[in-house]
Amino acid sequence: MKACTSGNLKVFLLSLLLGGAPLYAQETGYVPAPENLQARKEFSNSKFGIFIHWGIYSMFAQGEHYMNMENIDCHEYAKVASGFYPSKFDAKEWVKVIKAAGAKYICFTSRHHDGFSMFDTKYSDYNIVDATPFKRDVIKELAEACKAEGIKLHLYYSHLDWTREDYYPLGGTGHGTGRTNHGEWSSYYRFMNNQLKELLTNYGPIGAIWFDGMWDKPDFDWRLSEQYALIHKLQPACLVGNNHHKKPYEGEDFQMFERDLPGENKMGFSGESEIGNLPLETCETITGSWWGYRIKDQDYKSTRDLVRMLVKASGKGANLLLNIGPQPNGELPSKALDRLKGIGEWLDKYGETVYNTTAGDVMTAEWGTTTRKGNILYLHILADQMPKHIILPADIKIKKAVLFDSDQKVNYEKIKDGTILYTASLVPDTDCIVKLTVAD
Repeated sequence: MKACTSGNLKVFLLSLLLGGAPLYAQETGYVPAPENLQARKEFSNSKFGIFIHWGIYSMFAQGEHYMNMENIDCHEYAKVASGFYPSKFDAKEWVKVIKAAGAKYICFTSRHHDGFSMFDTKYSDYNIVDATPFKRDVIKELAEACKAEGIKLHLYYSHLDWTREDYYPLGGTGHGTGRTNHGEWSSYYRFMNNQLKELLTNYGPIGAIWFDGMWDKPDFDWRLSEQYALIHKLQPACLVGNNHHKKPYEGEDFQMFERDLPGENKMGFSGESEIGNLPLETCETITGSWWGYRIKDQDYKSTRDLVRMLVKASGKGANLLLNIGPQPNGELPSKALDRLKGIGEWLDKYGETVYNTTAGDVMTAEWGTTTRKGNILYLHILADQMPKHIILPADIKIKKAVLFDSDQKVNYEKIKDGTILYTASLVPDTDCIVKLTVAD
């Protein structure tokens, strides 16, 4: 064990002031401010957020990677901005629907890899106010709507750019998008930081900056520490996360996993994502595999599967950031609205077993997972066919077991290596929840 430095001692004392919040300091020089530690705690308790991938790429209805996948010349691609007029966009309605779904925060794409800014920026005229007939700052409207409804606003920001001539470094994507220069890193870095200053100055409190794109050239020095320090200076409570698919870097406040639960690597993005000691978040699509609107991608996950995904994430102590790709007219797709309604109805009844919980004593099992709140352990049976029994480890000492829905007693028996819970008579559901009162 390493000696406690003065910086880490400071964070330890701050964590005690926050009521025993986890010690999220890293071993390097970054020391989170007290309000940052509090924001981390609130973030961990929230458990459910909505990701929104929306930009001019929705006009093509081919997903957010269309320019790169089809090698579209960026200058031709940019012409679609002159026709972007999302007449049915209503920030207030979006936020009300998302709040009713039980989500506690929204993460919105301020600038994706296509380089188009979805806010009023003075550092590029390639933005929704200057380059489109819509002339409205959607992030401003979202920020106001979120504030009114008590929803946190997080902002996605891309390190990668397939359009700007000063973009550097050239990585594995964007080779066929028509840029002629190899870029000038100092110019591009200055541009990004100027935009981040705008986002953190002009729109009120921002819950998090969600970076993406560094995976395109992971061995390049992106000067993250300076950029992260800028964010924390402007808004100390603003959390920083980066979808780089690696273990956390200094200055990051939460760790994300793309389309995987923490500790899993089914999608192949998390091979180097060793779980750190930061709050955790899993981002996942509501459809088959696309983030931005794709007209052919109507393979929506069922409400049952989405609820189970949320519960499994909570069982590992992680949030679920569920993505929706709005249509080019500004509407949320009807199937997405249906799924949000279903999740909200489930959370209205069972949110107690998810919100403000920590990872359970059994994080992953064939039958499901568990979440914990003090001396209450919620056993989530996520099975279409009820197991005859469930054996829990010996360190879980049950004092009482009842069905969450009805308080009906669930029989259990201590055995040599643990406790056997008799579940054969229980009825399968989206999530059959047994409430266990356990010894401290």
